[in-house]
Amino acid sequence: MSQPPIQAARLKDPRPGDAAGPAPSAKPAGTRAGPEGGRRGWMQAPERLRAFVRRSEAGMVLLAAATGCVGGVVVSAMSLATQALREFLYRLPHGTRLSAAEGLDPLVLLLAPCFGGVLLGLLLLVAGRLRALRRRPTIDPIEANALHGGRMSLRDSLYVALQNVVSNGSGASVGLEAGYTQLCAGISSRLGIAFEMRRADLRTLVGCGAAAAIAAAFGAPLTGAFYAFELIIGTYTIATLTPVVVAALCGSLVARALVYTEPLVDISNMQAVTTSTVTSAEILPSLALGLACAGLAVLIMRGVTLVERVVQASRIPRFAAPALGGLCVGALALVASPQVLSGGHGALHLHFAEHADDYGIGALAALFAAKATASAISIGSGFRGGLFFASLFLGALAGKLFALAAPLLVPGLAAFGLTPLAYAVIGMSALAVAVIGGPLTMTFLALEVTGSLPITGLVLAAVIASSLTVRKTFGYSFATWRFHLRGESIRSAHDIGWIRTLTVGRLMRRDIRPVALDTPLPAFLRAHPIGSPSRVIVVDEAERYAGMVLVPEAHAAARDAGEGEAVKLADVVQQPKDFLTPEMNAKEAVAAFDRTESEALAVVDSAAERRVIGMLTESHTLKRYSDELERQRRTIAGEPA
Repeated sequence: MSQPPIQAARLKDPRPGDAAGPAPSAKPAGTRAGPEGGRRGWMQAPERLRAFVRRSEAGMVLLAAATGCVGGVVVSAMSLATQALREFLYRLPHGTRLSAAEGLDPLVLLLAPCFGGVLLGLLLLVAGRLRALRRRPTIDPIEANALHGGRMSLRDSLYVALQNVVSNGSGASVGLEAGYTQLCAGISSRLGIAFEMRRADLRTLVGCGAAAAIAAAFGAPLTGAFYAFELIIGTYTIATLTPVVVAALCGSLVARALVYTEPLVDISNMQAVTTSTVTSAEILPSLALGLACAGLAVLIMRGVTLVERVVQASRIPRFAAPALGGLCVGALALVASPQVLSGGHGALHLHFAEHADDYGIGALAALFAAKATASAISIGSGFRGGLFFASLFLGALAGKLFALAAPLLVPGLAAFGLTPLAYAVIGMSALAVAVIGGPLTMTFLALEVTGSLPITGLVLAAVIASSLTVRKTFGYSFATWRFHLRGESIRSAHDIGWIRTLTVGRLMRRDIRPVALDTPLPAFLRAHPIGSPSRVIVVDEAERYAGMVLVPEAHAAARDAGEGEAVKLADVVQQPKDFLTPEMNAKEAVAAFDRTESEALAVVDSAAERRVIGMLTESHTLKRYSDELERQRRTIAGEPA
């Protein structure tokens, strides 16, 4: 699938504080622009403390530890808030998970998600009247690190977290992980801006916030750390290892001290798996399960997009769509099972419990379809949240389905010795990696929740098969797929913001003197003798770009003209339709040089007006582009820039 062109509109009208590079140094101290605008003086850290953090690796680690502790508190607070909302709306006993609850009032089951949709719609109406929130889509950690050097809006992050709490707490089939990472990364970005951190360090600190969020949510520090490396920072380096791991550990420890979280998998139920010997015979079924999960994940992501398009085509007001979506989700819960509600933590625990094998193929398939449909409706209708935990739950269902159905299709498969519980763990990671991305993240999640190295080996095989299949056939994770639908070209958190700021408008020469197209050739040659600048831009009578003249070729044409033959300036004009515009980036400019086989091109204000504003050479563009690439390489390698 080809990547969409980079949108120039974002370069023309950036959001406050979303500039990819550092704030301009020309502004007085204390007024440098941040994501909340230009009023940052009172938010800056003391000068000595800023210097300690900027110049010392120990300072960076201490700030990462503080970020991790804050992340643990944030995750705990959001978890308690959503549980309290669920208990209030559904009249649940204290501590009962919604997706594992039984005997719920059918009317409450039907209407509670709709009530959450109404509440979310009211939030949208209020936000629409508030100038501070009435703007373009919120920048998430991946986009922030890819395009904006780690700069995020804390205000927007708080708003997204509130929407996520309302959505998950009312029973919409979305997870809290998106809200966790958004708010923790937003706080980290705000801290980094207060300490005036360099671009690379700010991106790392945003990764620390996301790592703390995921580690706190699952009680899995390695999972949180590699979530940051693979999905938020975009790469693993020695320089980022210590702060990210410290943040993940602190987030996990703080959350564990504040709120008890049940493990995803009951270790006692894994005894038969962990003590058994897993041989190479189980690798082929695991690979097959990984391929199956990849196909299911693509269908789920396409389903979300389909629901969004149906909602848009129906002309339902944006504030009313969540209420209608909530009613549909409630109806699914009433017809199928309450297990389709909320993230699915309680339901996942049920399917890893001792009597989980009581579910047959038909019941598992129906529940999988209902949960996938509920998730697509929830996100497509406007509820705020992600598919992280939903994909884990759906993957566990897919793994158990595979364990029950595969022996019927391939006799003798059951003799390999793995139980449905083991395949549930493998499927959980394989489908989640197809939706979320991060092969090592999902592998470490399986290791930390099961403690089984043999099963982790099979998980790794399935995860690789699933990830490779999705990347080669679909090309996107859920987050990057939604960027693609918005017209963005982001496929990961790798820093490409510097490419967008390295524009033709910044690189071009402005000291040019175009020549009129009707200038007599002898006059042109007298004004531009051999040895003068070799390229001259020509404009027509309306002062619009008409082409470029190579001075040596103009002299040669005049010298080679026959006696009595009149040569006009228009006869030696080249590339009348080849030019650059100021919003094009260096990469696009290099492609234009290759396409036109020219060493220099004129820069015009727009393709419609064609007013000449400068000229750019290929050699200068390549030098600046190469310098930036080398700087990025040094950053990735942990070398001083």
